[in-house]
Amino acid sequence: MAVHATAVVDPGAQLDASVEVGPYAIIGPQVRIGAGSRIGPHAVLEGPLTIGEHNHIHAHAAVGGAPQDKKYAGEPTELIIGNGNTIREFTTLNRGTVQGGGKTVIGDDNWIMAYVHIAHDCIVGNHTILANSVALAGHVIVEDYAILGGYSLIHQFCKIGAHAFTGMGSKINCDVPPFVVAGSEMSVPRGINTEGLKRRGFTPERIAAIKRAYRTLYISGLPLKEAREKLLEQAQSEPAVAQFVDFIDRSERSILR
Repeated sequence: MAVHATAVVDPGAQLDASVEVGPYAIIGPQVRIGAGSRIGPHAVLEGPLTIGEHNHIHAHAAVGGAPQDKKYAGEPTELIIGNGNTIREFTTLNRGTVQGGGKTVIGDDNWIMAYVHIAHDCIVGNHTILANSVALAGHVIVEDYAILGGYSLIHQFCKIGAHAFTGMGSKINCDVPPFVVAGSEMSVPRGINTEGLKRRGFTPERIAAIKRAYRTLYISGLPLKEAREKLLEQAQSEPAVAQFVDFIDRSERSILR
């Protein structure tokens, strides 16, 4: 374990022998860090916090701090971070609240850029990109491969579906379905994330089916209930379309429409 002489590591922290800790970093009690992870200079890690393997937390990040929730009264909630994440400078990642299930969870292989804020009780999946200054309010869910453009603001309890994309400066106050591109001052649907799907190996046929589903949901003029029934029919021949139906059924704030 390579811990810089100026770093402060609490005796109650559990660090794998291969962990690197930079100058002036502070690691508190109830922090566990897995093999191959690197902690940058001046980063502050507070527990209960579990960090998996091969994560790189850059300078001045504040990870595992108490939730910014006035109901919080010091309960032992936690932040759980998976493997292979890059967490850049000045990010703030908060623990959960008892009312929200007690956990904030970040999955694997995420790219979390500078000044991102992930609030209490959020769940971030795998392979996401959160560009500079993205802010997730409490209880937000971001599903796998979603990309949030710089300065995107996500309202509490919103869901961002798998492979969705939000443009720079988006203000999201409803759920964004899988595959959908959202943008503008108060965000509206702008099509599907075609380029992202190509990069992830989606076939032209599958992309075409997702486009048909998008037209059903957003261009047909059908009420949401009827659009959902049409999507169910389309899902019989293309399983990816079933993600639209599943997302609609799980939506609590209604979907972006």
